[in-house]
Amino acid sequence: MITYPANHGTVVVASRSANAKQAVQALAEGLSHDHLGGIIFFCSAEYDLEGLAAALVSAFPTVPVSGCTTAGEITPQGYDRGSIVAIGFDRRVFALETALVDDLDRFALSDAQPLVDGLIERCRRQALAPVNEHSFALTLLDGLSSREEQVLATLDAALGRIPSFGGSAGDDNHLAHTHVYARGRFHSRAAVVVMINTCLPFEVFSTHHLMPLSHKLVVTEADRERRRVVELNGLPAARVYADLVGVEPYTLGPSVFARHPLAVQLGGQHYVRSIQRANADGSLSFYCAVENGIVLTAMQPAPLLDDLNNMLQGVTARLGQPSLMIGCDCFLRRMELEAVQHVEQASTLLRQSRVVGFNTYGEQHHGMHVNQTFTGVALGTLPTLGK
Repeated sequence: MITYPANHGTVVVASRSANAKQAVQALAEGLSHDHLGGIIFFCSAEYDLEGLAAALVSAFPTVPVSGCTTAGEITPQGYDRGSIVAIGFDRRVFALETALVDDLDRFALSDAQPLVDGLIERCRRQALAPVNEHSFALTLLDGLSSREEQVLATLDAALGRIPSFGGSAGDDNHLAHTHVYARGRFHSRAAVVVMINTCLPFEVFSTHHLMPLSHKLVVTEADRERRRVVELNGLPAARVYADLVGVEPYTLGPSVFARHPLAVQLGGQHYVRSIQRANADGSLSFYCAVENGIVLTAMQPAPLLDDLNNMLQGVTARLGQPSLMIGCDCFLRRMELEAVQHVEQASTLLRQSRVVGFNTYGEQHHGMHVNQTFTGVALGTLPTLGK
């Protein structure tokens, strides 16, 4: 068991026990206190999820619990795998309200607005801080649903001025089954929205370390529903991409995709559209939406550690030393760090800034679904609470 002590309204506990019941017992021992008002967790998909859900219900019968499966965890020790990490929120400092979207395919603005209005009203009743100025939303989505763009845009319209961030659930890089957790069980093809109102200062952030090159690729044939690009520049997509990055198509895989991402330019900003896999028919499957006519820009990575360090230092300069940061970090960034053997250095930076969170199949920032970013929220400090 690894813990952060209670500090400015949060407690963090992580367990590496592979046994679901024992892992939750460790969480309960570290998180439980008289003012516990809510829990958010991130866990390896290797757990017995049915057993984990039952153990969470038994351990926290009256406390709202939300979470998701991951492609790796960020614990108080830095990057980890095969673990569970949980954050407990003190209700004297945080009002947490949660909603489950259990039908992503039919979710529309007519569903989003009452959902958000309900979250806001329930937070307002707890009278911690003015809701519109002192709240943010965390979104956790099934990372294989292919519905992120539509759901996030709809939620963002309903949230208005309230900032949001989040991540798509993972499954330890198997790309088979991802889950979110709410109402006592794990769900697929679903999303969880957590509204957090707090008297602490906070900053929602997003960063990436990728720089645009001059090479442009036009999507000339795409299967939008399956996020699959069949042709780039009028030729088989996998062959065009392989030629661009200087490899043979049969060598295409996650490590190549992590080092040679593509992005779409919107409003002067580049938003990464990461490739999920190369298919036998010569097409490319993506983690984000793709459609006919979009122009993809080849990107090259700058030093990831430098970008991460600069972002963390910038947040600290603006906010003061964070009491906690919740981070949603693309699993392709972690793969890049592993490839160049910089995981320990990155873990040190994350530890120093008290980052906890998970590796995602996609990140969410102000209604945008993006890839290969580090996105999250930094929480500031208040005078230490009494016991």
